[in-house]
Amino acid sequence: MFIMNCMSIQDRAKILGFLVEGMSLRAASRLADCSINTVTKLLVDVGTACAEFQDSALCNLPCKRVQCDEIWSFVGAKQKNVAQGANGYGDVWTWTAICADTKLVASWMVGSRDGEAANTFIADLAGRLANRVQLTTDGHKVYVDAVERAFGADIDYAMLIKLFGEGPASPERKYSPASQIGTKIVKVEGVPDLAKVSTSYVERQNLTMRMSMRRFTRLTNGFSKKIENHAHAVALHFMYYNFGRIHKTLRVTPAMEAGVSDHVWSLEEIAALVPVPIAKKRGPYKKNLSST
Repeated sequence: MFIMNCMSIQDRAKILGFLVEGMSLRAASRLADCSINTVTKLLVDVGTACAEFQDSALCNLPCKRVQCDEIWSFVGAKQKNVAQGANGYGDVWTWTAICADTKLVASWMVGSRDGEAANTFIADLAGRLANRVQLTTDGHKVYVDAVERAFGADIDYAMLIKLFGEGPASPERKYSPASQIGTKIVKVEGVPDLAKVSTSYVERQNLTMRMSMRRFTRLTNGFSKKIENHAHAVALHFMYYNFGRIHKTLRVTPAMEAGVSDHVWSLEEIAALVPVPIAKKRGPYKKNLSST
């Protein structure tokens, strides 16, 4: 069984490969023949390093069209069960912003879905862009004030509001969303090109997240148990998505398309963001004479 301090880069990369392909922590620990604590410690270390690296690397981005959305998940227990006394954090939302041309996820944030979270997220996004962009979001009202605060008039911004009909009347209605009957475009700021107002790419990215992280899968017991580990998993996912995974349409990674990276990152490189600790040699044994 592997121990974290003596695990090689190759072994760490193997475990990361399990995680980025959607396995749970326990499944990864079984296949790697190591303890769950080892896998968790690796996720925490690498997730922290991935977040720090991308925070510094994803800047001055040449994006022209950006789409934003939020994806729901929960930590510990769903919000209604937390209110009833269950242990847990409750509902958690991951905010994402994707460049429609390079497919780079320029910014993300794990938090609530209120106005304060929107202000923090949009302000972070604005600080990473090099040019005036066309922004599209859904109809979540908190975006309006957040975009005004972060960009002012220096943006072309429109909302794409989906219109839904009646939900299904069958017993499965709880898991079947109402059918979409149309969309409405609302121009908010600047002069957005209405033909390019879309949230398709960011919604597809949300599907990629659900398929690539076990903790985002619906109707399972693989949900996150700690908010910190949830954020670490998201950071690892976007590191692999942006830098280590070739996009089928682009034939390169999103980071390469955006000019942020010049090569495809291997899992070993991602694992190496956390240096392997150097094992210290033990000194000679000295007998304790005071006890004799």
